[in-house]
Amino acid sequence: MNDPANVEYRIAHLKERLAAEEVGELGIRVEPRGSSVTVVGTVPSAHCREELVRITHEELDGVTVHFDIVVAESAAPDHPEEVA
Repeated sequence: MNDPANVEYRIAHLKERLAAEEVGELGIRVEPRGSSVTVVGTVPSAHCREELVRITHEELDGVTVHFDIVVAESAAPDHPEEVA
């Protein structure tokens, strides 16, 4: 099992790295939950989600991580909205 103090340190490092990288503007929360870590938030694209997952796995290698990430695509609609 991972040392809780070490996991906290690694989470802090992950947060610093996320703030410095392309995904830094995101409202992402990284929370310890028992012996695992949960990453929660919304990202603007699937690419950002992939980067977030990649960086998280690099920083928290060996820790069980659960992702609850919503992709909020901001593409223009492909059809007009019908208003009744």
